[in-house]
Amino acid sequence: MTYTVAALYHFTRLTDYEALRAPLQDMCELLGIKGTVLLAREGINGTVTGTASAVDALMGYLKADPRLAALDYKLSFAEDCPFYRMKVRLKKEIVTMGVEGIDPTETVGTYVNPDDWNALISDPDVVLIDTRNDYEVEIGTFKGAINPETQTFRDFPAWVEANKDKLNKPKVAMFCTGGIRCEKASAFMLNNGYEDVYHLKGGILKYLETQPKDESLWDGACFVFDQRVAVEHGLEESDYDQCYACRYPLTKEQMAHPLYVKGVSCPRCHNRLSEAQRERFAERQKQIALAKNRGETHIGRKVN
Repeated sequence: MTYTVAALYHFTRLTDYEALRAPLQDMCELLGIKGTVLLAREGINGTVTGTASAVDALMGYLKADPRLAALDYKLSFAEDCPFYRMKVRLKKEIVTMGVEGIDPTETVGTYVNPDDWNALISDPDVVLIDTRNDYEVEIGTFKGAINPETQTFRDFPAWVEANKDKLNKPKVAMFCTGGIRCEKASAFMLNNGYEDVYHLKGGILKYLETQPKDESLWDGACFVFDQRVAVEHGLEESDYDQCYACRYPLTKEQMAHPLYVKGVSCPRCHNRLSEAQRERFAERQKQIALAKNRGETHIGRKVN
C-alpha cells in the first residue's frame, strides 16, 4: 500500500479552536487518518497520512469551514505508514515563535512561487536565510543560504537582533520546510523595519516536488517530521534514519560508527547520555525487536 502524506497549514483566526478539536479528532479516526494536527487561535498546522481518498475527504472537511477555504497543503507519498497515531492538539501558536503581536493574517512578506525562486535567490541584492533549525539545515539547504544555527524557532528573533550586520542587503528572502515558519518569520521581519521581505510559497517541499533536479539550487535532503526522516527531489524518501536519543538525522556512515547503538545513541549524543537513559533506550529497542519478531508494530518507532 502507498500512503498519501499531506503537510498542511493556514494562518487564520480560529477563536473557537478549542471546540474544533474533538470533531476533527473524530473525523480523522473515522477516515483512518494518522498524524498530528495543531490548532490555535492563529490557525492550523499539521502533517497527516492515510489512503488518497481519506486524505482528500479530510481536506474537504477542513475546507468546508470558510476560514480554512484557502488551506495550503502539499502531498507526498510513502511506502510505510509514517505515523502510528492520530493526535489533534491545542496550542498557543501553531508554530512557536514566542513573540506577541506577530500576525501573518495582517502583515506578511511577498510569496514567491517555486518557479520564480531561483531567480530571486540568485539576485546579488538578496540575503537568503534558512529559518529552520540546525539539525535540519545540516542535511540540506539552498546554496548560499545563511544558517542561523537555531535550536528552535523561538531562537530566530534573537538571532535577527544579534546579526543585523548580516542582513545588510536591500532584500531578505527566507524559506522553511512547508512554508509556515518562513511565513511567520516574514511577518516578524516586516514588524521590525525590514521592507523588502520574501518567502518561498509551499516551502522546500513544493520546490522539490515541482522543480527539475538539473536546474535546482537545492543541495542535499529535506528533513521531515515523520518516520521518513528526509526526502529528496521528487519527494522521494532518502536513506537517512534518525537517532532516537537526540533526534538528529543519521547517514549510513554515521550508523556504521562504533559509537552508534541502534535505538540508544549515535556519535553525536553518545557521551551526553546518562546510564539511566541508556538503559531506558536499550529496553525500548529490545521491545521493538520483540514486536518485530511477533510481526507487530511497536508504537512510536520506525522499524527497519
